[in-house]
Amino acid sequence: MLFDLDMIKSVYSRIPERTAAARKAVGRPMTLAEKILYCHLYDGPAKEAYERGKSYVDFAPDRVAMQDATAQMALLQFMSAGKKRTAVPTTVHCDHLILAKVGAEADLAKSLDMNREVFDFLSTVSNKYGIGFWRPGAGIIHQVILENYAFPGGMMIGTDSHTPNAGGLGMVAIGVGGADAVDVMAGMAWELKFPKLIGVRLTGKMSGWTAPKDVILKVAGILTVKGGTGAIVEYFGPGAATISCTGKATICNMGAEIGATTSLFGYDAKAAAYLRATGRAAVADLADAIAEHLRPDPEVEKNPEQYFDQVINIDLSSLEPHINGPFTPDKAWPISQFAQAVRENNWPAELSAALIGSCTNASYEDLDRAASLAKQAAQEGLSAKCEFLVTPGSEQVRYTIARDGQLAAFQKMGGVVLANACGPCIGQWDRHAEMKDKKNSILTSFNRNFSKRNDGNPNTHAFVTSPEIVTAMALSGDLTFNPLTDALTTDSGRKVKLAEPRGDELPKRGFAVEDAGYQAPAADGSAVEVKVDPKSERLQLLEPFPAWDGRDLTNMVLLLKAKGKCTTDHISMAGPWLRYRGHLDNISNNMFIGAVNAFNDKTDCVKNQLTGEYGPVPATQRAYKAAGVGSVVVGDENYGEGSSREHAAMEPRHLGVRAVIVKSFARIHETNLKKQGMLALTFADRSDYDKVQEDDRIDIVDLSSFAPGRPLTMILHHKDGTTDRVALNHSYNAAQIEWFKAGGALNLIRKKQAQ
Repeated sequence: MLFDLDMIKSVYSRIPERTAAARKAVGRPMTLAEKILYCHLYDGPAKEAYERGKSYVDFAPDRVAMQDATAQMALLQFMSAGKKRTAVPTTVHCDHLILAKVGAEADLAKSLDMNREVFDFLSTVSNKYGIGFWRPGAGIIHQVILENYAFPGGMMIGTDSHTPNAGGLGMVAIGVGGADAVDVMAGMAWELKFPKLIGVRLTGKMSGWTAPKDVILKVAGILTVKGGTGAIVEYFGPGAATISCTGKATICNMGAEIGATTSLFGYDAKAAAYLRATGRAAVADLADAIAEHLRPDPEVEKNPEQYFDQVINIDLSSLEPHINGPFTPDKAWPISQFAQAVRENNWPAELSAALIGSCTNASYEDLDRAASLAKQAAQEGLSAKCEFLVTPGSEQVRYTIARDGQLAAFQKMGGVVLANACGPCIGQWDRHAEMKDKKNSILTSFNRNFSKRNDGNPNTHAFVTSPEIVTAMALSGDLTFNPLTDALTTDSGRKVKLAEPRGDELPKRGFAVEDAGYQAPAADGSAVEVKVDPKSERLQLLEPFPAWDGRDLTNMVLLLKAKGKCTTDHISMAGPWLRYRGHLDNISNNMFIGAVNAFNDKTDCVKNQLTGEYGPVPATQRAYKAAGVGSVVVGDENYGEGSSREHAAMEPRHLGVRAVIVKSFARIHETNLKKQGMLALTFADRSDYDKVQEDDRIDIVDLSSFAPGRPLTMILHHKDGTTDRVALNHSYNAAQIEWFKAGGALNLIRKKQAQ
């Protein structure tokens, strides 16, 4: 469908002038990421060059997108901001709150019944404030955005960490917390530290079993889960032109797993073809007219080391299929080495489930290539040797592959087709009872494989790869099977070697859909009434957080010293907790229940300093709040990686945690903590993490002189009477310090709106 054409025309009309101004300001050729960023400055054409990784810059994104789990809190905040309508085009997509158990029709019906209150709330709020609403079953937010809203050279933010998926169409698309979305919906500037730039030069051309997913799986192995933090990853080079638009989106999507601010490709013939195939020929025509501005300058392609902070070279012709995992998406294995890794690490070789789809890999091309293997299986009398689940990315894709025969091929192979939603990828998978705690292995075409993420089972070893490899391995049921070299055995004992997967980038007969699932908002929503039942367990109107009282934080206790990986899944789990995403107090009962306590290596078990007893983290923190005792959380490296969910920041704030002190932060979570009026601080000396003891009383001082670039001091009062003074760094600028003083960014918005 074609949306917001006038807005796109307006953006494109400004690009030539703003690009020229930016080129003059920086005094050199520019990457594509720089062009788009400088063309979206809140204050108009560039007047100065910004320093990467240091300058805080105000931007004006073109649109906002939210999924149903994060939209609840974002819209509750927006309702209290006092605006009558969103200032930029905005959409809500219902994809996270949908079960994955028996199949699409039954799961969707049950999900609608279970979540009716929330879906009705989101629908009504959207109708009131001019927000486009995509109903449950319409598809996964990022696939729907790519099909309908993404456009080359644009800039958007979304309340989901995989928003960079739109980079496949040449858009700077950034995952944020709900408070950031509220800023943009309210017409305010959106602040971002000007990113560093990582260039990935692609040469050659993929063939055989290699897929676009393998590009990002290899990059994840190179950069690790934090190697992209604070940077935009820009893909370029002759190899880029050989990858489909949806393949590019897959690569950009999983840039979230390396901590990148976003990822993107330049505009090319593949992007134009996708725009035309999805009913947006008018956008393709507009983009063609300014194509030179929608690509990096030629000098950048010729000498990338002069323009990027880091350059990675990948030869697509020699790239192997990869399988990454378990428990982290950056443990990368070329398939030629994977079987040996399975044996050496004693990972369960028997495959208990194979799952394809998700926002990362549910395009027409993905499913067509996987279906080519399912069709081979049918011809040879083969079927899946494990549970095989298929999640289409959107109703448009599902309808089209139903018409073209791919769905039937999956079902004949033994596959179960789930609803067009996130499902197992976000923890909505209701597995069979015998798999609840059993040690097992699963293979998915998803993006994340953190412990307990998919099914709540800490003993599930999850590996991520391409849909083609997942489908082939489902036919073997064995993680040590290599479809490039090994043969399958039929029931009669005959050996069968699978031919390489084949598929079309776009449907030969075009996309088709009867009901895409879109609900347009009222032209005038002023008469629409939004009601929230005060007795609701699912929704709760927000109360403003208290402002800083002007004093140092003293005599605080340690709530938790987290050990190792502490993602937003560890801080605020999804799965069954998704139902409480609109009720801050109820969802706070999952706070830190997945984090490992450094003092006992247990999860959800911390010492209550008031009683001396050990108990659950949420209950312990509620006791501190009731007693008026402030608390601190201490963490390890890349704290808060993963999802953009701001609940991971709002829950500690709501329950009275005053500061989070870590070795290093993931970008989105650090911003979310700042937005909620908390102190997000880092150890100046990482080894000072070891000085924090379980029974410490903690002071954070020098707050009266809290200023950009000026460290704060933590005083640790140990149980034996000794003390340690620890220097704490921070990345707050002047505006963010005002958030802290006001008790949160939303308090400032509310104050400005009232003036």
